[in-house]
Amino acid sequence: MITSVKRTLYMLSGTLRGIFFILLTLCVVGIVLYAQDIVRELREESRDIVEFYAKTVERIATSDIDAKALGWAFTNINEKIDFPIIMTDPNGVPTGWRGLDIDPEDRSPHAMNEVNKIMARMKRQTPPVPVYYKDPITSEENILQYLYYGESKNIVQLALLPYISLSLMGLLALIAFVGFNSIKASEQRFIWVGMAKETAHQLGTPVSSLLGWVEMLKTGDAQNTDILTIAQDMRTDVARLEKVAARFSQIGSQSDLKVQDIVPIFRDISDYFNRRLPQAGKEIKIVQNYSAVPPVAVNRDLFEWALENLIKNSIDAVKSKKGIIEISTGLTDDNRVYIDIRDNGIGITAKRKHDIFKPGYSTKKRGWGLGLSLAKRIIEEYHHGRLYVKESRPGEGTTMRIELCS
Repeated sequence: MITSVKRTLYMLSGTLRGIFFILLTLCVVGIVLYAQDIVRELREESRDIVEFYAKTVERIATSDIDAKALGWAFTNINEKIDFPIIMTDPNGVPTGWRGLDIDPEDRSPHAMNEVNKIMARMKRQTPPVPVYYKDPITSEENILQYLYYGESKNIVQLALLPYISLSLMGLLALIAFVGFNSIKASEQRFIWVGMAKETAHQLGTPVSSLLGWVEMLKTGDAQNTDILTIAQDMRTDVARLEKVAARFSQIGSQSDLKVQDIVPIFRDISDYFNRRLPQAGKEIKIVQNYSAVPPVAVNRDLFEWALENLIKNSIDAVKSKKGIIEISTGLTDDNRVYIDIRDNGIGITAKRKHDIFKPGYSTKKRGWGLGLSLAKRIIEEYHHGRLYVKESRPGEGTTMRIELCS
């Protein structure tokens, strides 16, 4: 069942990624086509201007206007052009230019060579516009000059804009992808290391206890101790090992939930910690305040694990020698069962309330930051409930709340 669910989720995520990629591709194509359409219109406008210029020159050339007036007309028309243009004689020899990074008065061989190179490049982009001269006597049309023109800086920049934008978007996407993978890899590293440490911690106490009893039996020191008492303690340690094995075996598999009274679970966990609190070097009291709540569906092994992590976190938060951890139950306004675990520890700042559930986050020098993350996953993914910080004040304490459907 769980395998089919995972397969379905994987296929769904793959479909969503495919849809996102298609939409992104359509957006990119749309941007490029829109920009190119604008560039095409601007190029057409540029050619219209050049052709208008050519017609104007033709009219001026065939009219009875003196050379001074003709020069004045050329000058004023040229001033209206914002793109590079080169004028040549009928043989293609440049006679003037405008909009180039070359002095129009410079007729040196080097300048003329550069103009010819630019003119050849213009010719490859757009064909030159001929300016005709009609002989008023013979009505014969002759080519007076050619007009070579290029694209204005605005057109060039606009044509490159979508590609520059897409390149920047791709770079940002690459940086985000690398950063996300780095964060995920770091998170996975914390999870693996944390799980290894958690395993060692879970197994450490019962294994050490069993080794101690075995050593006593081997050396004969158990003669002064009731064998039945030793056997009972060893049975307790073995039961603890079985519980640890059951917990880890259920991670990643479908949770087996059973409707049951959760108060006995709290009492067992409280007794477990009360037997070990004196060894922590703190005087911490666990207060149990249970209201009548209906049975809920839980997996006892995993649910106990989550509660233990929450209580351990509360114990670590108590920095004074005397501390109080209160476990209380009740019903919310929408009839959900809640479990509050309150302590009088150091508290949590507002900006850290969401960080505490991230794998790897820890305020302890030797902590691996997995306890609260694991507890949240157990409650929310396996029991379909909620785990959150209900209330916290720095220096006063924190209340963690679990909500479950009854």
